[in-house]
Amino acid sequence: MAPRSLPTSKKRKLTGEGSTSLDATATVKKLEEQLIAAVSNKSSLNPLADLLDIARTTADAQILSKAIYALYRVFVVVISNGLLLNVAGNDETKAVRAWLQEKLRAYVGLLTGLLKDVESLLKTSSLKILLSLQKHLSTSVSKAPGSSTGTRPQFYVAHFRQIVNGLLLCPPSPRLDPEVRDAFMETWLSECDDIRWFFLRESAGLLATYSRKDHPHVPDNLLSLLERLTTFPTDQPELNKWWVEELGARPPKPKNRKGTEEEDEDEDEKGPDAEEEDDTADDWRKFFDDQDKDKDAEAKTVSARLHKLSVHQSLHSLASHRAVFTRTWLALLPLLSSDSEESKNLVTRALNVLHRGVIPHLTRAVLVMDWVASCVDYGGTVGLLALNALFILMKEYNLDYPSFYTRLYSFLDRDVLHLKHRARFFRMTELFLSSTHLPVNLLASFVKRLARLSLSAPPAAIVMTIPLTYNILKKHPALMVMIHRGGDIYETAEDPFDFNEPNPTLSNAIDSSLWELHTHREHYHSAVSTLAKIFEEAFTKPNYALEDFLDHTYTTLYETESKRKVKKEPAFVFELQLNQWFPPARLDSAEYEESVLPQADKLTELWTFS
Repeated sequence: MAPRSLPTSKKRKLTGEGSTSLDATATVKKLEEQLIAAVSNKSSLNPLADLLDIARTTADAQILSKAIYALYRVFVVVISNGLLLNVAGNDETKAVRAWLQEKLRAYVGLLTGLLKDVESLLKTSSLKILLSLQKHLSTSVSKAPGSSTGTRPQFYVAHFRQIVNGLLLCPPSPRLDPEVRDAFMETWLSECDDIRWFFLRESAGLLATYSRKDHPHVPDNLLSLLERLTTFPTDQPELNKWWVEELGARPPKPKNRKGTEEEDEDEDEKGPDAEEEDDTADDWRKFFDDQDKDKDAEAKTVSARLHKLSVHQSLHSLASHRAVFTRTWLALLPLLSSDSEESKNLVTRALNVLHRGVIPHLTRAVLVMDWVASCVDYGGTVGLLALNALFILMKEYNLDYPSFYTRLYSFLDRDVLHLKHRARFFRMTELFLSSTHLPVNLLASFVKRLARLSLSAPPAAIVMTIPLTYNILKKHPALMVMIHRGGDIYETAEDPFDFNEPNPTLSNAIDSSLWELHTHREHYHSAVSTLAKIFEEAFTKPNYALEDFLDHTYTTLYETESKRKVKKEPAFVFELQLNQWFPPARLDSAEYEESVLPQADKLTELWTFS
């Protein structure tokens, strides 16, 4: 829809050439009364076109607001009286119905365009009207007497598809308005199970058919909604809130292969020999057998029956909600990846919510493995977040990714201790290296490489490296040899550690020592030198809380030093003599030469002019 403009001369005739806002308001009210009376009397509905023209052409936001609400009330009356969706009737009735549907589409197009209006009230009002019409239309189609589906609840998909297009395609502006986004998220998408299910399904369909060239911001708009979706159901009883009330009715049970309705799972599991099986209830093997049966039954149910469920049954099925959620994310993720800086920002936003807000709700978590693995190649913050998602897949979903620690090791370059995301890197590295089952030579490579990089690192990064190294050494006593190995072995040989080896298991770090951390005892910054001496003491202190060291910068280190109380004045290298460099104002040149100059050095003589 094009932006609102001033009414043309042709449309001004509706309200008069010099009509005021009061006259226009009276005209809107009069047309509304005529239309409501016409619905009751079954007379002409032509004033509907005039009222729609006023809403389309007026430049006054107040008049426009009154017009769209008047149209809303009229359409509610039309829908309630069955004039819009009733499939029965003669040719004349069908022609009127087609005309009304055309006007409804034009009205909905006007409302979706107003979602980007400059007036805040018009944006939120249009969204409320669109969703309210969705409820009335769905109720009407569910109760339509001439419909073949009149006996079961329905959701008016055609209207909702226009809402989804208006939110994601966002005509005429390409981006979703934050105010509209937050209102839709808080009131409908996060609260209503039917709205969320249909939004996910329609969004996936839109991603498969839209033009990337004409609407490049669709992935961004959809991601801005999905990344805020934090109320996805995790249990069947949580599916209990419906925007269309008729859909809240309990659906019929799905039919099994024999064509009969399935009974409750508890009743199906109990057979005629249930009493005889009670004798083996204490058998320890039965726990594992039942567990495997439950997993197999759940997998078969999800794969074999979801496509056979009706829409009403799907809305009440948690597996169906997870299925549309998975389909939408799998369609969205490939569209986020490209070489542009904007795409990297989208990938970062997606990875930020992937491990906690997406992966737990997927039908199969490994479906996102390929995309996550490809994100590791970005490096930097994106690569670290991708490694975090891979770690979650490995730890909780049994993903086999043998090169994980090799990829993590490649992130330890000269830049990692200088970038702004180093705190996130240390936080994740501590998590990745927390397992006690990791090989010693692998851990030695990480510790040694961090120690080598710390030689050229800023003090704020060194104070992160030392606590992390201390915690790793204390958890893995086999690495203690790296701090107890003497320095005399390097008098005739070089450090055996191969810094350029990409494979951490082949770097020979376990044969080296942490002499780099020993050099920090003489660091110019007192915080670093004091912290480095921890390796000379017995490892009896508890592990460091790494979070206490991750937020340090040059600013925080300077503030700490400036606020420190000096208990003892530092000693000077030499004692300053009074008036050594320049003569006091009260002494003349002769007195200065006799009293001060003989005690001064050569520099003072250079500044004495006669």
